[in-house]
Amino acid sequence: MASSTPHPPPEPQSFTAMDKEMLNIGGTCQYLTCDSYDFLPFRCESCHGRFCQDHRTEAGHKCARAGEWAAKKAQQQANRTASPSSGPKPTLLTANQCSHPQCKTLIDTLNSVGVACSTCNRKYCLKHRIPEDHDCKNIIPVGARQSLRGPSQADKARSALGRLKLWGKEKQVAVLPKPKPSTAASRAVALNQLKRTAKGDEKVPLEKRIYLHVEAEANTTTSKLPKGAFWYNRAWSVGRLLDDAARGLQVQNVNNRGGGEEERLRVFHVEGGRLLDFGEKAEDVLAQGNTIVLLRGVGPVSAAA
Repeated sequence: MASSTPHPPPEPQSFTAMDKEMLNIGGTCQYLTCDSYDFLPFRCESCHGRFCQDHRTEAGHKCARAGEWAAKKAQQQANRTASPSSGPKPTLLTANQCSHPQCKTLIDTLNSVGVACSTCNRKYCLKHRIPEDHDCKNIIPVGARQSLRGPSQADKARSALGRLKLWGKEKQVAVLPKPKPSTAASRAVALNQLKRTAKGDEKVPLEKRIYLHVEAEANTTTSKLPKGAFWYNRAWSVGRLLDDAARGLQVQNVNNRGGGEEERLRVFHVEGGRLLDFGEKAEDVLAQGNTIVLLRGVGPVSAAA
């Protein structure tokens, strides 16, 4: 009978080899007095070391570069805050405004672009970018030569002076609702009638109200000559009174937009026969029952005096 070679017995499994494979996962805590092994060690973003749960914080392992990661993150956040894309919201002081007199849209911002008109050399929002939408044919181009601008400023001042004289002589009677009362009693009756029909800001105290007849010259508006009875605060300046009167008569007022004199409104005092300066006080130049007229393009007070 042939002898068969016996198979060698299987070698026992080495648990030491398994331990070495397991050691490839995780790592030993790098704290000097700690040799604990952690399968999911924590990484310090300041010194880039690996630590166990007990020494994972910078204070726990006495990090030599403590606070470096926090300072770097704070600097990155400060840089993002100071970037132009995250700047303050545009306002009337920091952004451009549509050149249309009745539009307050801010242009040249992230939300609204500005469109330049090559005819009048002004910038408008998307709503008023078409020449017909901003009445381009009646606007004097920015930077236009004197010959293209029509009448000079001196001619406009002379024309304005003629209009004032016309108001002072021929139309003064038509402006007033009735001839001026000649007696104190009749003047009191006329003032009481004016007070009954007048409108104004209810916040103005009764003792501080001044009652006036307010009208606007035909050239000031495109509609029929408006008129009305209003009360104002006698302590107001003429400029503030003008703003409130323009709102009451629904007259376009662009005085605060910085335009030329041909677009500015002025206050003409019928009884005094002169233009009032914006800085004068109403109580110093006006009396109860007087009439004021809103005029446009008559030039400054000194030019029409």
